[in-house]
Amino acid sequence: MNLAREYNYIRAVARTFWRMRAIKRDGARTFVDVIEEQADRTPDAPAILYLDRVISYRAFDEGANRFANWAMGQGIKRGDVVALLLENCPEYLMAWLGLIKLGAVAALINTNLRAAPLAHSISIARARLAIVGADLCPALAEAARAIDPMPVVWALGGGAGDLDKALAKASPARPDKSVREGLLARHNALYIYTSGTTGMPKAANFSHFRMMYMMYGFAGALKTTAADRTYVTLPLYHATGGICGVGMTLSAGGAVIIKRRFSATDFWDDCRKYKATLFAYVGELCRYLLNSPADPRDGEHHLRGCTGNGLRPEIWSTFQKRFAIPRIVEFYGATEGNVSMLNYDNMVGAVGRVPGYMRGLFPTRLVRFDIAQEAPVRGLDGFCVECGPNEVGEAIGAISDKPGRSFEGYTAAGDTQKKVLRDVFKKGDVWFRTGDLLRRDEFGYFYFVDRVGDTFRWKGENVATSEVAEALSVVPDILEVNVYGVAVPGCDGRAGMAALVARNGFDPEKLADRIELPAFARPLFIRLRPEMEITGTFKLKKADLVSQGFDPDVISDPLFWFDPGAARYKPLTQTVYAEIVSGRVKL
Repeated sequence: MNLAREYNYIRAVARTFWRMRAIKRDGARTFVDVIEEQADRTPDAPAILYLDRVISYRAFDEGANRFANWAMGQGIKRGDVVALLLENCPEYLMAWLGLIKLGAVAALINTNLRAAPLAHSISIARARLAIVGADLCPALAEAARAIDPMPVVWALGGGAGDLDKALAKASPARPDKSVREGLLARHNALYIYTSGTTGMPKAANFSHFRMMYMMYGFAGALKTTAADRTYVTLPLYHATGGICGVGMTLSAGGAVIIKRRFSATDFWDDCRKYKATLFAYVGELCRYLLNSPADPRDGEHHLRGCTGNGLRPEIWSTFQKRFAIPRIVEFYGATEGNVSMLNYDNMVGAVGRVPGYMRGLFPTRLVRFDIAQEAPVRGLDGFCVECGPNEVGEAIGAISDKPGRSFEGYTAAGDTQKKVLRDVFKKGDVWFRTGDLLRRDEFGYFYFVDRVGDTFRWKGENVATSEVAEALSVVPDILEVNVYGVAVPGCDGRAGMAALVARNGFDPEKLADRIELPAFARPLFIRLRPEMEITGTFKLKKADLVSQGFDPDVISDPLFWFDPGAARYKPLTQTVYAEIVSGRVKL
């Protein structure tokens, strides 16, 4: 046993639980109390830094009070829903803090949505009011016909329903606590939406307890204090930026630095300007930074660490070394799920750790998974089979009323039930399905492998898109990779295809010599893209790519196919495509 590793792990867990000691699912304490106490204790300390604005805790609290008092004047009360459709700005945080001061629920709408997905997201929230940035009012107007029920719209920054004017008249005094009388931490605070990569976004219930649990969890992992300044460029409508990044800092009395949108060009200059000590990331953000031109000042900053998820192992060490980041705390978890873990000791590639002696406290398990059926494997006794060390399986979490183990579900009961697995290891037990394939090594470190549905079968073998992407990502001149499977007439399973963004001069015909993959995992088709489509949370979009397949008549991008006879990638013409589809060319 590595005593130093276990000592650091136990200290981190103990530190986290110590910070969580005051929150109870059936208690009345919420994040509102945390901020109000901080505003009373250190009213002039900076809470939010944005452009040239420095907003103190007093000003932050008063801004939230104005939103609360205005909303009360509109008839908003405990349990009512208000939709927020705003780009990152201080008023975003003031708005949802003000709403939860009333016990209302803020629905955090993805600002990149348009038309049907936007209408769907607002409709399922059944919001009474919508707080909208003036720049997003045209998008809302375009979707309005399909929104049912349509909320009353108030715009910040001009437009219909002048909210700036209304807020200026609203009182900055705190609403009396009686307005949220009976509100408990287990009650809903927010709706946070899934990314919608595989269909329409789903609204996940997000309780006050879950909010605090996540905030203090990251505060414990990063040891945040009032001296910290966390740079948040991720969208505030998403949990990684808006809850983890913001909450781990404000819960400790520190300051959060907000950027309207991520910019690789501005990132390090902003870190230096605002003297950031921490930042929140997702994996693609790190890749964008690594792909940016080298600068002699890359390692000049005040950072002591960062936290996030999706940092791929093939760039981890290079990213950390180039930008001189002392500590990276990768985590695993989903907004709506009960499976969460952190990699406290910078084990490259690991998304978290649960050592054997903590299995009782953190009941996360991996179960064998049938890729073809897209379902967990069950043995002759009808129960699921737990994976052994380094065996890939779906991650699941036991559902119970213990702290951090509940599954709060979605607004739609049908969506909630799809994520629940019953009679797993014994009759009557209930587990949350993450939809992710992971593996666990003998030391308890977990490693992300792929999303269920992304892994596919070809030539009787399972192909993990993430592992193929990793092999392609280290090839010189390849900047971005999106791997997926496409159907080929007459073939079982799906053939591998990779969409690539590459530098000028990249030669696909030489690619086969540069990748080390088994023959069954090697992409059979290559598509060169000018840029990759991503969600607002930097997740790669695959659905459209999959539906377009590999037909040159459908795709205008340059296409290549792997010619097994020549062992080279060659241009995919319509003639070759027809021969593949007819079966005259064997893949």
